[in-house]
Amino acid sequence: MTAPPRSQRIRDPLHNLIEFGIDQFEHTLWRVIQTRPFQRLRRIRQLGFSDLVYPGATHSRFAHSVGVFHTARQLMTIIKRHIRHHGGQVRDHQLQVALAASLVHDIGHGMLSHAFEDIGKTLNLTMAHHEHVSELLIRDSEVSAILCRELGSGFANDVADVIKGGRPGSLYDAVVSSQFDADRLDYMRRDRLMTGVRNSGIDFDWLIANLEIGTVQIGVDDQQLPPIETFVLGPKAIHAAETYVLALFQLYPTVYYHKATRAAEKVFSALMLHLIGLVRADQSSATGLPQTHPIIRFAGDADTLENALALDDAVFWGALGMLAEADDPLIRDCALRMRDRRLPKYIDIREKLMPASRPTMTAEKDDAKKRLDRLTEAVKTRLQAWSEKHSTACPRILLDVASRPPYKPFRQTTGLLNQILIRTGDGSIRDMAECSPVVSGIETFELFRAYVDETDSDARAAVNVVVTEELGREAHD
Repeated sequence: MTAPPRSQRIRDPLHNLIEFGIDQFEHTLWRVIQTRPFQRLRRIRQLGFSDLVYPGATHSRFAHSVGVFHTARQLMTIIKRHIRHHGGQVRDHQLQVALAASLVHDIGHGMLSHAFEDIGKTLNLTMAHHEHVSELLIRDSEVSAILCRELGSGFANDVADVIKGGRPGSLYDAVVSSQFDADRLDYMRRDRLMTGVRNSGIDFDWLIANLEIGTVQIGVDDQQLPPIETFVLGPKAIHAAETYVLALFQLYPTVYYHKATRAAEKVFSALMLHLIGLVRADQSSATGLPQTHPIIRFAGDADTLENALALDDAVFWGALGMLAEADDPLIRDCALRMRDRRLPKYIDIREKLMPASRPTMTAEKDDAKKRLDRLTEAVKTRLQAWSEKHSTACPRILLDVASRPPYKPFRQTTGLLNQILIRTGDGSIRDMAECSPVVSGIETFELFRAYVDETDSDARAAVNVVVTEELGREAHD
């Protein structure tokens, strides 16, 4: 006789106790957590290489995923309270689909997370894209078998559709994917806690206490559409909302785009791209790894789901010893750098280019940005060519270009459900960027860095020469 279900609890450093009840839905999600694909998330760190900078940042995507579910339940409580207060009926199926999606949204992440995805983008490897792998696992695996057997034959596909959509189609979906969703509300606080940084704090309790549901009228091309319901923050929470936007924005230069973390990602990418190239050229013996190693199997057949699932952070770190003894000099050099944390040092190229592209008047901002973009592309092209010509092992110059806007303003293609909306003192509902000069005034964070070995004076000189020459050319054009 099968034992009756009992409630289960997870002790979490951020949320304290996360409980899964005995009802059919939460008991089913607890069973999903026990599956091999979900347990694999224990071996994938949420922040990839960030523990090379912040030793405490070893938390996993498993912990984050459970935390997102817990946060999503809190947001759903607000939705249910609003609907019942106004005499409506909660759509249980949509609610459960969104909650399940919040739990499994990251189930397809590869080893070292976003660093591995960058390799996938370079080589067009679909199994390195976590959205694609997540969809496969949710639609056709032991995860989908449990969801469909317990919650209905189409339940798993509905969950996959919510995640695949990328933008909310309903108020319930906004809990999973929006600018104020359970994912962000968990990782912002969790990453801050585990790295130990003191900025980027948010007033979560006050935000939740002032979160309500509002009705917004929208239109397309002067044609009025039916009003929609979405999350709205009350007027007392506008400063907390500003802090939320600023906190997320500050996490990028402080944690996600930290120079040492990004240097490690670039070395990892150089190693993996070269390794995959060697395997595809039938030179896998030069990598130092046996033919049966999961990394070699994936490099040889990157279109197989099982090969993708065999990769996790433990697999890579466990392979470093063998990679450090590889016959190939690039593999050996990059592996030794990562094993011993001998990361290349950064040169802030953007800072060197800024004086030549800084506008003197507001009207000149567009022209200044075009000049900076033109300089960036010219310098990047020349430095890549120099590195390719003069490198025999790990690339002597590794380049890093990235940007992060503080807040994405409203666009018809993303919809109001993807915005942070504020109910102002006069009762109107406005987009965050419209009613906050603080948020609207923040410029996009952008970086352009070169990483070179601290002993490589020739590479450092090459960077300075190229930057100086391109600045001179720009000044004479």
